This record gives sequence, structure tokens and C-alpha cells, in this order.
Amino acid sequence: MQFSVYQESHIGGRKVNQDRMGYSFTREALLLVLADGMGGHLRGEIAASVALQTISTLFQRQAQPYVKKPQRFLEEALLAAHTDIHQYRHLHQLAETPRTTIVACLIQHNTATWAHCGDSRLYWTRDGRILGRTRDHSHVESLIAKGLAQPSERATHPDRNKLWNCLGADSAPRVEVGGGAGLLPGDMVLLCSDGLWSMLPDDEILQRLHAQTVVRAVPEMLQTALQAAGDGSDNVTALAITWQGGSVTDSMDPLTVTMISTVALPETLLATTIRDTSPPQAAPSDAGSVDAFDDDEIEKAIAEIRGAIEKSSQILK
Repeated sequence: MQFSVYQESHIGGRKVNQDRMGYSFTREALLLVLADGMGGHLRGEIAASVALQTISTLFQRQAQPYVKKPQRFLEEALLAAHTDIHQYRHLHQLAETPRTTIVACLIQHNTATWAHCGDSRLYWTRDGRILGRTRDHSHVESLIAKGLAQPSERATHPDRNKLWNCLGADSAPRVEVGGGAGLLPGDMVLLCSDGLWSMLPDDEILQRLHAQTVVRAVPEMLQTALQAAGDGSDNVTALAITWQGGSVTDSMDPLTVTMISTVALPETLLATTIRDTSPPQAAPSDAGSVDAFDDDEIEKAIAEIRGAIEKSSQILK
């Protein structure tokens, strides 16, 4: 696999950043995850952190070096995250269970599969067109489906922030799985919180993504969303990749693209940017916990990846 990737998060005008995002990959599988802790409930950032840890842990266990049944994996991983959030509440005797939205994408064998609960979104784009986008689990989206509201009201309707699906609620979440999409070189996949998409219409997100590399497009979109929202801005977070599949194109500029190649990675190596940011004893229960990289381990992993990239570049020449 070869892909360029960029992720960034801003606290906006809030006191706490409840958004979490990250990616993990093996030689043959890539997992992207983004969660937006729900601010109307206690400790939404903990729910988001636990969800990422649980899903990353299960990926580490099953991606050897790829996941056998991606749709089932995503559904079971999100349900496991929901269970672990409730376990956190039980262990810490909280008055209520923390809640979070979630969107995750698993890419392997040039195929993307995704799942979500809530209104954190995934966009799949190609040649300036949106080929796929998750549908928000919100009251306004239900009204649009029934013809009781217009699509243009998504970002302005008074019920746009009322969600009927998330992780951590009293009832089990409804995990919506989609995709099975064949990716081509140049395709882009964007995961983002509502702090971004509520400020930028889909056509502007699309235009900015395809006008330049993800390394430049993502931070510019985040800054635009922050400026549009002003002092009351929500947390704004995005994680995006440009897919290159199994070959590097001649048009790629190595000075402006952060390229990761897994061609020469050992089959047993897993790299991740998902680190445990939860308080002590907040590790998920049944799914276990991933040991967070310390600084030396991160440097070691980066060195291994760079070495693999150099080897793969020599092989491709």
C-alpha cells in the first residue's frame, strides 16, 4: 500500500478538545478512525479516547496482516467500543455514561469499507466528485429523508445537532456499514467532525481537497472553518488520505506529500498514531489496551517506516 496522509485537530472556542483521531496500518491494511465526544454529556473526550483505543486494539489483533472480514470487523469493533465506554462508567462510578460519535474506515486490497454512528462524516472523492459520503444519524437527516426538510438545511436547521445514534447511549448503537468501494490512485478519503463540515459546504470541501495535496488542503480547511465559526467555534478535526495503491505516480511531489509505503514492511509490524490519552485505569476492559508508544518507540517506528520506504522506492525503480 502507498498513501499520503495528514491529520490535525483544533480546540476552537471550547474549553476542552473532545475530538480524537488517528490511524493504524500493517503491510496490507490501513485503519482510519475519528471520534467526536458529545459535549452535552459528561467527559465526552473520554468516550472518544476509549473508542479509538478499543478499535485500534482489535485491529492490531486481527490485521495479520489484513482483516479477514472487514464489514464484520467494523461492526463488532464499534459495538465493542460502546461496551467499553459503559465499562469505563461502571469502573469510575460516573453519574452518566460518556458518549461519542464515531466514523472508521478500513482499507485493504484497494478496497475501502467504512462504518459510523452519529454525525462524524466520511467523504470518498475522485476527480473532483464525491463518490460516497456517510449520512448523519441526526434528526434533521431523518426529516430530509421524509421530505419534511430540505437538504440545504443540513447546516442551519435548529435540530441539526440532535442525534439519535452514538456510542455510550443507554441502548445499543446502530452501526451503519458502507463502502466495499474500489479505490483508484488519486482517490481521497476524508474523515471529519461536525466542526468542519457544518462550516464548509460539501462543494467547498471537495474543491479544496482536489486543489492541492492533503498536507496543505486539510489545515487550510480547518482554519477556514475556525474563522467562519468565530469565537464560538466547535472543536474542528480532520484526517485525510490520498490513495496511491501499489504504485507511485510520476506526478507526485516528494517535497509536498507525506507518503507512506508499506511495500517492504515486515508482515508482523503494526504502526499507529492512536495513543492512550485517557486517565489512569481508564483502559477498555474486554478488548484490552494497546501499549502507548513512548518517544523512543515512536522514533524507532518512524525509522522503520522510513527504511521501508527507501527499500520500496529502490524496488519500484
